[in-house]
Amino acid sequence: MRVALMVTCVNDAMFPGTGQAVVRLLRRLGVDVDFPQAQTCCGQPMVNTGYLDEAVPAVRSFVRAFEGYDAVVTPSGSCAGSARHQHQLVAARSGDTGLAAAVAQTSPRTHELSEFLVDVLGVTDVGAYFPHSVTYHPTCHSLRMLGVGDRPRRLLEKVRGLRLVDLPKAEECCGFGGTFALKNSDTSVAMGSDKARHVRETGAEVLVAGDNSCLMHIGGVLNRGRSGVRVMHLAEVLASTEEQPA
Repeated sequence: MRVALMVTCVNDAMFPGTGQAVVRLLRRLGVDVDFPQAQTCCGQPMVNTGYLDEAVPAVRSFVRAFEGYDAVVTPSGSCAGSARHQHQLVAARSGDTGLAAAVAQTSPRTHELSEFLVDVLGVTDVGAYFPHSVTYHPTCHSLRMLGVGDRPRRLLEKVRGLRLVDLPKAEECCGFGGTFALKNSDTSVAMGSDKARHVRETGAEVLVAGDNSCLMHIGGVLNRGRSGVRVMHLAEVLASTEEQPA
């Protein structure tokens, strides 16, 4: 199986360790992983703010970069959701039948990391070791757009040494929402503060999620409050072993 890593803009610019963790994890599971150098933004920021026509070049770049792969894996429910759902809208609006046909090939083969592990590879025990107490935040796009359900929790439950603690009101949005955090900053901060309070209530050492954008937002609130809680991407926890701890 030829698999391509879609690392995402946020990870490429700010959290490169997450992409590296995905590669280590998948290679440990026997997956042949490529990193197409031609990849750019998936186009989600433009679509989310109503600029569908401006997203066409990004979608064209996406299908060119990832054509021919058996699967595209990304450590982001948000960007996976864009590729699976928004790309079809952009292609249809463009009126370009060739682009629509290309999107029809790449969209169904694009998977958020937990989906790929559980649904495609058929594994929940990835051989990870992480001796810490953890609470898990299900990000909005992974939960509502992709419907990843309990896949991340099933993976975390199989990690040796990990103690998983339920997060109160887990399904409430953290308040990041991309440009929402800029345009509605007061509301965003209030939502982030609520989420951080619930994280602290768990007593967990580490907050885990599948999108670094949300972790950046919640982590900022936790850090300013000197909570002592670390934030980590799911990929980093799953890539952790006794020989190579996170």
